[in-house]
Amino acid sequence: MTVDSPSGPSGPVRVVLADDESLLRAGLRTVLEARGTVAVVGEAADGDGLIAAVDEHRPDVVLADVQMPGRSGLDALRVLCARPDAVPAAVLTTFDLDEYVTEALRIGVQGFLLKDAEPEALIRAVLDLAAGGAVLDPRITARLLPRLVPEPAPRPPRPADLTLRETQVLRLLADGESNATIGCRLGLAEATVKKYVSALLVKLGAENRVQAALLAQSWGA
Repeated sequence: MTVDSPSGPSGPVRVVLADDESLLRAGLRTVLEARGTVAVVGEAADGDGLIAAVDEHRPDVVLADVQMPGRSGLDALRVLCARPDAVPAAVLTTFDLDEYVTEALRIGVQGFLLKDAEPEALIRAVLDLAAGGAVLDPRITARLLPRLVPEPAPRPPRPADLTLRETQVLRLLADGESNATIGCRLGLAEATVKKYVSALLVKLGAENRVQAALLAQSWGA
């Protein structure tokens, strides 16, 4: 995967990173800052520290582990995602923490990253989050979907039940594209794309764009 997303007119994407393992934070900082498109402006080792770092540095993106001593990263993300001016956030996780990832998506986190992801994938994910996209690691998508659409709840309509334009937007959303990128691809204003995404969430019964993307992927949209 190549890293071709722009860092924006204001310079590198500013990130606050939270994990209780200092060596892992150091490694992630090195990886993320390698290309100059991302700058780690704050770090935290627990949930309280994460909230404080976000308040102090006003980052563009938050990356946080869900399990940390004291106040958990999940609890801190619940507070941060509930804010009107919530910063795009993704959880850092491993395969044995699916239940935490599921809850993180429910409270409004835009995606998740596996801690063993390739360096370029991590950088691209941060850039996509900053641009309003969703971050979905394909290795864990299939494991999350049954938890996000529990049975026997009625399944939302498949893409075939949507309009052609809604289906086009959904396909790009499933690829993790931002509203701006979707607009460029389809020749639509970004504000129009936002309206389509909002309508899709209602029609699909999804709580956020990540759940909509997961559903679309399950249908092969």
